[in-house]
Amino acid sequence: MASSLAFKPFLGSSRTEGLSGLCSRRSDLRNLSSSSVQFSVRPPTFKKLKVQAAGNTSGNYFRVTTYGEFRRAGVSFVMDGVPPRSQLSVADLQADLNRIRRPGNNKDETCMILSGVHEGLTLGTPIHVFIPNPDQRGRCGYEDFSVAYRPLHAELTYDMKYGIRSMLKGGGIFSARKTIGRVAAGAAAKKILKDLAGIEVLGYVSQVHKVVLPEDLVDHDTLTLDQIERNRVRCPDHEYAEKMIAAIDAVRSRGEDRSIGGAVTCIVRNFQPGLLNSPFLDKLGAELAKACLSLP
Repeated sequence: MASSLAFKPFLGSSRTEGLSGLCSRRSDLRNLSSSSVQFSVRPPTFKKLKVQAAGNTSGNYFRVTTYGEFRRAGVSFVMDGVPPRSQLSVADLQADLNRIRRPGNNKDETCMILSGVHEGLTLGTPIHVFIPNPDQRGRCGYEDFSVAYRPLHAELTYDMKYGIRSMLKGGGIFSARKTIGRVAAGAAAKKILKDLAGIEVLGYVSQVHKVVLPEDLVDHDTLTLDQIERNRVRCPDHEYAEKMIAAIDAVRSRGEDRSIGGAVTCIVRNFQPGLLNSPFLDKLGAELAKACLSLP
């Protein structure tokens, strides 16, 4: 059976066929104008789209927004999309925060859950976590960056884009301290995946400089976190861990302040194939690459 689409007259318009009825709105408004009611009809203007918002949120179903600056009160993040009635505590997040503390760094990285969790259970609402900065004055030497851009940071680009400079001295939002929010959010995500779906995520160092750990020395089916945490380079094989430490110490002994490179191997167990992949642009590998390359 054939069907037809007709447009209802708008403000008394007699044109009912096609889109012409919509085109008559402007004349109809002029005809309705009187001494008591005046309609001002102006031609449409198009403004140039200008995007200035910084990308601070990642994820779709599980969303993480990070904020805060170095040398201020602290850094924070908000997790949204966490299912209700999931067990989560400060201790679950603190374990991974303690792992990123560098040797000799005595800063207090204790986090506080401000909302979204009650008596150890998530509420299904956004979870707000705050990590205070113990030293808001910063390390000595940052004063030089009050008049010069810090090398290897994005301060110049940010200043040219947004015109903001004063709060960025010494790193600001581009400080590596901003990774704290991602670490804590990742710790929460790992626990939720394991509790709800039995998915386990582990990672270990498989290469430092030219020292490469052979793949056949690690059993990915039985590897545990305790095996990874037995040494400071987090390599599960003791012999190669010592070689990696020696390579790092050799550079330090020469007084060289540089990175010698390395590699990390990530293991995901009990993962259902095709669970998160959304080819082509949003597949898992692409999302992981974006997460890694966006680190400050």
